Amino acid sequence: MNEQTSLRNLMVEEIKDLYDAERQLVKALPKMAKGANSDELRALITGHLSETEEQVKRLERAFEMLDEKPRGKHCAGIAGIIKEGSDLLEEDFDGAVMDAGIIAGAQRAEHYEIGAYGSVIAWAKQLGEGELASLLEDTMQEEKNADEKLSALAEGSINSKAAAAAGQRKSTASNGEDRSPRSVPKSRNGGRSKASTRRR
Repeated sequence: MNEQTSLRNLMVEEIKDLYDAERQLVKALPKMAKGANSDELRALITGHLSETEEQVKRLERAFEMLDEKPRGKHCAGIAGIIKEGSDLLEEDFDGAVMDAGIIAGAQRAEHYEIGAYGSVIAWAKQLGEGELASLLEDTMQEEKNADEKLSALAEGSINSKAAAAAGQRKSTASNGEDRSPRSVPKSRNGGRSKASTRRR
């Protein structure tokens, strides 16, 4: 088995992995959309579901180009990300906080796919499969667009609403800091400050 054949086999295995990943996401995205509180987030997830269904069809065309049967190989990476997302939906978080968590989970999935598609596209080009590379580049661009939309939504409104829901003050909030309202320390003279004592 020469280097080219080995790389082709690796590429086919990765496409099988992606095929399974996309089909898992087709089942998971409606649950994420249902769990979303923001109408905008729900619409974004629902829109990406339609894209994901088309991405499954693209991968089936990819198998045809390679004279391979459309067959998935269990994608443990996406399965783990989906499991984390399902666990999150069972938690009792406030609306915007839940939405922030859903966005984080969705972006983990997007980043996983962007990395995987990037590798397959590079291998396809190396093997002279330009048509295959072009086909999958359409999908990778959709994944990047979805990731950017999720970031824009998080940074534009969801994160600030989540922070407000948790009683955090934007001016002083930082990771690991005590964000509870601070009371004015009492002096030993019955709660009067030194300044108020001097004025008496």
